[in-house]
Amino acid sequence: MPDETTLHPVRWPPAPITTGRLVLREPETRDRTAFIELLASPEVHTYLGGAQARDELEREMPEVPERWPGSFVVELEGSMIGQILLRRSPGDRRRAVAGKVSLGYLFLPRAWGFGYATEACVAALDWLAGALPGEPVVLATQSANAASMRLAAKLGFTEVERFEAWEAEQWLGLRSPITPSG
Repeated sequence: MPDETTLHPVRWPPAPITTGRLVLREPETRDRTAFIELLASPEVHTYLGGAQARDELEREMPEVPERWPGSFVVELEGSMIGQILLRRSPGDRRRAVAGKVSLGYLFLPRAWGFGYATEACVAALDWLAGALPGEPVVLATQSANAASMRLAAKLGFTEVERFEAWEAEQWLGLRSPITPSG
C-alpha cells in the first residue's frame, strides 16, 4: 500500500530531467553536504521557521538524504544547488490543499537571482503534467517572501486564500491542470 503522501502511481525515480542549464535527479550520497548546508542556512529558512542546527543535521542526516518520491536534487555543473519537492497533502485542513500535489523548493543563497528556481520548477511541473495528467498543484509561501511570490506568479499559480500560520501571513496558490483545447 503506497504512502498517501507519495505521487502514486508514478514510478520513482524518473530518469534525470535536463533543462538548458540544470539537471533534476534523485538525491545521492554526494549531496549530503549540500543538504546540510541548505537545511542549516538561516537565509534559506528566513520564511520557513528558522534553520536547523548544523550539528544535529550532521548527526542525524542519512547517508542519502531526502530520498523519497517527489524529491528532486537540482544540480548545476555537477553540484547540488537546491531541491524541488512534489508531495501530496492528504490530511490538510484546507480544502484547497487536501489531496493535491504541493510544490516546494529550496535553493542555496549562492544560486539566487539567476532564474534557476524558475527553470527547475517549470521542469518539475512539466514532468508532473506528463506523469499525472490533469493533476492540480498547490503552493504555499509566506506573503512577505517577495521572491517566492514572484516565482508563484511566473509559474501560473493564482491565489486561493491567505491565512495566518507560524505567526505570519501565508499565501496559498493553485495551478490548475492545463487541458488541451479542441
